[in-house]
Amino acid sequence: MAAGKSKGLGSCKPPPSKKSKKERNQRKVNDNASSDEILEQIWKEFPEDLFEAVIARLPVSSVFRFRTVCRKWNAMLHSQTFSEQCSQVRQRYPWFFNITHDNFSYGVMYDPSSKKWHHPTISFLPMKIIALPVASAGGLVCFVDIGHRNFFVCNPLTRSFKELPARSVRVWSQVAVGMVLDESLPKAGYKIMWLGCDGEYGVYESVKNAWFRPGNMPPNIRLPLSLNFKSQAVSIGSRVYFMRADPEGIISYDMYTGTWKQFIIPSPPLVADHALAVCGEKIMLVGLLSKNAATCVCIWELQRMTLLWKEVDRMPNIWSVEFYGRQIRMTCLGNKGLLMLLLRSRQMNRVIMYDPSKREWAKVPTCTVPHSRKRHWIACGTAFHPCATAVA
Repeated sequence: MAAGKSKGLGSCKPPPSKKSKKERNQRKVNDNASSDEILEQIWKEFPEDLFEAVIARLPVSSVFRFRTVCRKWNAMLHSQTFSEQCSQVRQRYPWFFNITHDNFSYGVMYDPSSKKWHHPTISFLPMKIIALPVASAGGLVCFVDIGHRNFFVCNPLTRSFKELPARSVRVWSQVAVGMVLDESLPKAGYKIMWLGCDGEYGVYESVKNAWFRPGNMPPNIRLPLSLNFKSQAVSIGSRVYFMRADPEGIISYDMYTGTWKQFIIPSPPLVADHALAVCGEKIMLVGLLSKNAATCVCIWELQRMTLLWKEVDRMPNIWSVEFYGRQIRMTCLGNKGLLMLLLRSRQMNRVIMYDPSKREWAKVPTCTVPHSRKRHWIACGTAFHPCATAVA
């Protein structure tokens, strides 16, 4: 037993000596170096097509960051394969490009998914030109200067910019503008249409980089059109819809077939500041409904069988209480899928969001100047579906 105990005690190893701090730090450096080498090797062997597929599915806001990583990543935005990957990813919600009263050159963008405002730092418009966003399609936004002479197209994400050729018209008057892009035919490009109250109109084709005068207004459409310029045009497929005030209703034009349609649709009673909107294949109407001293925002949907507006929702009563007794004006800042509405009076300025598919209302965070508490005052805007590969 004694011998066994002595043998067992003799086999015990002494405790390991404590390593110095220098040795431990050196081991960490070696481990980090080997990890970096492994990661570098992984990225070298990472398939290029899979890499583009991953990047295409990142949040759209990441475009602002990965463009500055390296030249290769920045150039990837213009590659055909990356464009094909992006075409397979449909953005659920549109973004909103808005012009502010104190900054007409840069604009601001709102992302409803992250509920954040983005502030571009590069102006895409020529100096001393004030242009307003009036239409969008395929990730591109169409701008018209305040004199209604010059048209511009821009991708707000990448700042891809183009000034369109001058229009051949004799009288420069206010026009309504619509824009379409057939995503199933990428080589077809986009088309922009302007329409005046006198029935004059023109269509721009990006593929040919030229304006065309397709023909005359059909005789069954009464002139002048009395267009509602407070309402932006909406589009479903290749057809653009404009709102008119006298007679009340909608006129539409198909950009590809060149056919006109007219719909006499009385507006809801007591409605003001109303504008067209679209959700999928449905044509909507949003406006202020006022009675006595009470005011609320209402949503209507066009019934295609009866050609009448049917009320489908209205702002929660607890929000409408704030408007009681005030002279409220409303501007629709975006009418594609999601609605962004600007409600203002002398004592109030609110921006709210409405989702027609879910019938949900939400308040939009205040837009402030970066690194400051100064508030941006929104003037006008439009909705657009962000696309990193769209080229003006």
